Amino acid sequence: MSAVTQTSAKEAKGPYPTPASFEQFRFANPSDEIAMARSAAPASISNDAEILTLGSQGYETAVKGKNGFVCLIQRSWGDPFDDPEFWNPKVRTSLCLNPAAVRSVLPSYLEITRWVLSGVPKATMIERTNAAIATHAIPDPLPGSMSYMMSKQGYINDGSGHWHPHVMFFMPHTDSAAWGANSPGVPVFSQDVSPQVTIFFVVVSKWSDGSPAFPEKH
Repeated sequence: MSAVTQTSAKEAKGPYPTPASFEQFRFANPSDEIAMARSAAPASISNDAEILTLGSQGYETAVKGKNGFVCLIQRSWGDPFDDPEFWNPKVRTSLCLNPAAVRSVLPSYLEITRWVLSGVPKATMIERTNAAIATHAIPDPLPGSMSYMMSKQGYINDGSGHWHPHVMFFMPHTDSAAWGANSPGVPVFSQDVSPQVTIFFVVVSKWSDGSPAFPEKH
């Protein structure tokens, strides 16, 4: 999840200033969405995970799971409110969250999705989110909260495209230096997504299907 809580009141300007039609965010074939969601993690995890797909009022359970993981395709409103691609219908990132993240991280994104689909203005979404942070209605990530993002099909944004396969660790606000994140030559990146939450991204060498992400040069 690119953002768990989002607090900026600044309105983004750019190529996607207003919401696209809802249909632009949907898959024409639900089975394609299920397959792409599963591709977030290796089959040993995603085959037994619950799969969510985007319906007209929010995410719905398309496949029941049995290992506590939940896989889904995150849309652009999972990014910060002031992100210029907040309404980019091309953004589709495959996530497979572990049980701790399902309990403490996923609910915020699902709630924002319901707001988006019911037409809540962005300013109101920001107000609601800030109020929830102030009252601690949005919890800190539980210890061990993480997600796989290892799909070849993911599209993070117009600048990064598919980027690299990686896993994400959700933590209460943490100094990135504690992980050596964002340092030259270190495959660990971090992002403070709110005053509460820091996400660490750890790049891995293979996609979820086992194929190498960085082919060897000869």
